[in-house]
Amino acid sequence: MPNVLIGPTSLRGRPGPFREILEAAGFRPIDPPGDQTLTVADLRATLPEVDAMLAAGERITAELLDLAPRLRVIARTGVGYDAVDVAAATARRIAVVITPGTNHESVAEQTFALMLALTRGVVSNDTIIRAGGWSRALVQPLRGKTLGLVGLGRIGRAVATRALAFGMRVVGHDTLADADFDARHSIVRLDLDALLAESDVVSLHLPLTVQTRGLFDRATLARMRPGSYLINTARGGLVVEADLAEALASGHLAGAGLDVLNDEPPEPDNPLLGLSNVVFSPHVGGIDVRAMADMAEMAARCIVTLSRGQWPAGCVVNDELAASWNW
Repeated sequence: MPNVLIGPTSLRGRPGPFREILEAAGFRPIDPPGDQTLTVADLRATLPEVDAMLAAGERITAELLDLAPRLRVIARTGVGYDAVDVAAATARRIAVVITPGTNHESVAEQTFALMLALTRGVVSNDTIIRAGGWSRALVQPLRGKTLGLVGLGRIGRAVATRALAFGMRVVGHDTLADADFDARHSIVRLDLDALLAESDVVSLHLPLTVQTRGLFDRATLARMRPGSYLINTARGGLVVEADLAEALASGHLAGAGLDVLNDEPPEPDNPLLGLSNVVFSPHVGGIDVRAMADMAEMAARCIVTLSRGQWPAGCVVNDELAASWNW
């Protein structure tokens, strides 16, 4: 009986369609105890005996893959895969799977949760009231503002449609064009500098790659409109945090909403933690109850599909393995 390691904390030891799918196909789920992200020690202890992994945010390195001679597939609950050494997986003929189309709406909702928390003073007003105060200082509207979306994939497009419902103007920047979507929703594509100059809110929806790492550094942040906001629900590595802290402390930026950070959880000396114009959330944008269930089910189906010698089109990152891959 093949074994599948269950990584996400919200799935370990819990029932659900994903588990039924795996067990019906003859897989034996392995659920490590605890409610924390699997550590390197946890992975070292379990990977040698698993044939598949239903993964969350665990960092899967070449060294760990060397300990997993039976591993045939890593199925990520989500669309990001920067935590997996894909080149090392490909060299070992391990399929790396993602679950597109399952959590983009969840991330879009979190984007607006952060945006509203900042512009409407939700967190600061709550703090003031709990301390005995009662401030009715005017807050910022979203209607009539320009939202700049850096990245217009599934998530960026889901944010765009919600922004239009709020009465915002939407501009976007992406290397891939979608003329039909742009025309239907009156979205204007701009180069990055023009987008930064025009946007009252800039929201990041890019994958973390060699090209995008540190994209929002001191120079890029300086080109943002004075008094604007930055929202990041993508990957912490897109932003140079020390530079962002400077831009916020100086007043050049009015605020930032961050669901992702370079270190998660952040180190105590992270300069962003001391700033009152930053609202944080703990990398939960893509994992609401519905999205997690959908991601887990798709990941499980991909594992079963691969075990049967079939290729789940559109889900495998290292698609170059398709022609000769076998279980």
